[in-house]
Amino acid sequence: MLSRHLGRTGPTVSAIGLGAMGMSDFYGPADETESRATIDAALEAGVTLIDTGDFYGMGHNEMLIGDVLKGSKRDKAILSVKYGAQRGPDMQWVGYATNPAQTRTALAYTLKRLRVDYIDIYRPARVSPLVPIEETVGAIADLVKEGYVRHIGLSEAGAESIRRAHAVHPIVDLQIEYAILTRGVEDKILPVLRELGIGMTAYGVLSRGLISESALGGGSMGGFRSHSPRFQGENLNHNLKLVEALKAIADEKGCTVAQLAIAWVASRGEDIVPLIGARKRERLSEALGALDVTLSPADLARIEAAAPAGAVAGERYPAAQVAMLDSER
Repeated sequence: MLSRHLGRTGPTVSAIGLGAMGMSDFYGPADETESRATIDAALEAGVTLIDTGDFYGMGHNEMLIGDVLKGSKRDKAILSVKYGAQRGPDMQWVGYATNPAQTRTALAYTLKRLRVDYIDIYRPARVSPLVPIEETVGAIADLVKEGYVRHIGLSEAGAESIRRAHAVHPIVDLQIEYAILTRGVEDKILPVLRELGIGMTAYGVLSRGLISESALGGGSMGGFRSHSPRFQGENLNHNLKLVEALKAIADEKGCTVAQLAIAWVASRGEDIVPLIGARKRERLSEALGALDVTLSPADLARIEAAAPAGAVAGERYPAAQVAMLDSER
């Protein structure tokens, strides 16, 4: 397994990370036995970075991972945990909880559910408009001093918030959506990360399954995708044409279009680690195969021509959610 370093002060992690969200939430039912087997297979393959959130399945995801890691397997994993997103009994979003007291309480529950003594990277899931980022990061910094957290990360933060947070305590990585079809981060955020020596863990590298053989074959668009603007009506038709053009390149390279997409994100810099949301061992194996895909300057130019920045139709989230993203302000 290849490795990469998260920022100037962060841990060394596998060149691909496993995002466990889909094993508990947002994309329909998942087979728990297969989910456990997939996490195990990832660890055996040398994947060390495992990403979760305390609101994924309202704690289910953390308990699932904790059960797999119990015993000696804990030392194989770098756990990245998001917190602070609040949901009601109907699973709808109701706000953010990231003030110091809420931060400490959230971590206490997370440690119990994961059955661990510390979290490798702890991060607010979103930048709250009600709590200064300095207070949130300061609270996590106290937990670092106490030994409950090793490193601090951010998620979907904008350039100004990143600077303010980093001034309080070193930030090791920003988790944000980045893909061939999602490139807004390149304008202002990525330059700030590189100036400050902060890494990136990129999620959504397959654009929520849009860049896949399944999507081209008319696969299910349920769960999150049923509400995503990119999967609606003419937007979907337009976007699938982009994916078809990418698949033609992948076919010539002898890889799947998903592998091409993962390899493209990985090629953007040694400071970027793609997160893959595999729920099955088959998909995990496919994703790991992207590590064997080498993209030449000519390949990258062809990908750019097939799907240039800004070519995708539709926002990456519904309008109400985009309005709450600090990274989009």
